[in-house]
Amino acid sequence: MISDKTVERLSQYRWLLEMHVDAQTINLFSHQLASMASVSPAQLRRDLMAIGYSGSPGKGYMVRDLTESIGRFLDGSKPTRVAVVGMGNLGRAIVSFLSGRRSHLKIVASFDTDVTKSGRVIGGSHCYSQDKLEEIIKRENISVAVLTVPSPVAQSVAEKLIDAGIKGILNYAPVPLKVPEQVYIENRDVTAALEKVAYFARQTEERE
Repeated sequence: MISDKTVERLSQYRWLLEMHVDAQTINLFSHQLASMASVSPAQLRRDLMAIGYSGSPGKGYMVRDLTESIGRFLDGSKPTRVAVVGMGNLGRAIVSFLSGRRSHLKIVASFDTDVTKSGRVIGGSHCYSQDKLEEIIKRENISVAVLTVPSPVAQSVAEKLIDAGIKGILNYAPVPLKVPEQVYIENRDVTAALEKVAYFARQTEERE
């Protein structure tokens, strides 16, 4: 089975390749794409071999063809239906950012406990009261959720999502969540990430 790190790198390769498609670049060699992605050429070739793609020794990788091949592998045959739970500043920013960005990732619903938000369309997504979470997720066949709720309620909300049929959670609540083995979870702690960047920035300053 392909690893989560490989999937992450493939997504990055596609993003880099798309810029070259827009620039009408015909082909790239492995060392060029690897340098842009900050990986070794050997790692790049292993990742692409994992999806059954190989380049030409003389021409490298055909940019458009490779972009489409990665897309077919990552996206599947039909769009993934997504919900955002928690429509505070971060939730609204995520909905606005993702709206129309990827045709295979379709935000079809959002949820919040704030009654002034439910019943409205926010960032192109209909916002529902959180007490309708199970009903809407099942009705709309939603399989992935983005969680941007306060830490104290994150675990209970995650459990409701899983009971409703969610198979993957992108968690922005700064708390570790316990989920069944069959549910994939990706934790994104913005504060921890910023602390990491700040730490290494200080190390650079101290060496200068």
